[in-house]
Amino acid sequence: MKKVFVGVLITLAVVLVFRSCADDKEEKSILEENSMLIQTQIDNVSKLIVTEGHFAEVYNYKDSKMLFGPFISAEKKALVVVNADVTIAYDLSKIDFEVDESSKTLHIKSIPEPEVKISPDFEYYDVSSDYLNMFEASDYNKIKKNVNASLMKKVEASALKTNAENRLISELQKFYILTNSLGWTLVYNDKTVNKDLPEVFFKE
Repeated sequence: MKKVFVGVLITLAVVLVFRSCADDKEEKSILEENSMLIQTQIDNVSKLIVTEGHFAEVYNYKDSKMLFGPFISAEKKALVVVNADVTIAYDLSKIDFEVDESSKTLHIKSIPEPEVKISPDFEYYDVSSDYLNMFEASDYNKIKKNVNASLMKKVEASALKTNAENRLISELQKFYILTNSLGWTLVYNDKTVNKDLPEVFFKE
């Protein structure tokens, strides 16, 4: 009878150990699958979130050179009409993240800064210059530099960056939904992310 009882205990112990190992293996497999799913989701997310705008500007360029003191001046000028396409993009392939399987946490360490690209089209009108103060390549470069600086100020004052930010939030929302559905936690800058995505990601 003792032998039978011992045999039953050994059998139960073996079954429990086997089931425990099987459960651990299954849990580890699920964690690995979830981790792979999260990484795949981040890899497959839109590489660029783009907001486009169009700006037009009329720029007057004038340069005077004094010759022989204040008595004679040589002048050059141009009227420039600029039509520019402006693109604001986030390269989401540059998101720095880490998946921690042990704590079931997705850590987003950093988000790339928005990339502003200005593509201006210059049309020159009423270009005139004196023989002693001719238009040169440096003048055209100066015009382009001044126009780009002016356009950048317009972009900063416009709603383009806000629109691009909203597009970015819609992509980051996918990370929150995915991690939440899998029972994982989304963390950014050591702060747990909930539904208040804008406050977590963009609050200074």
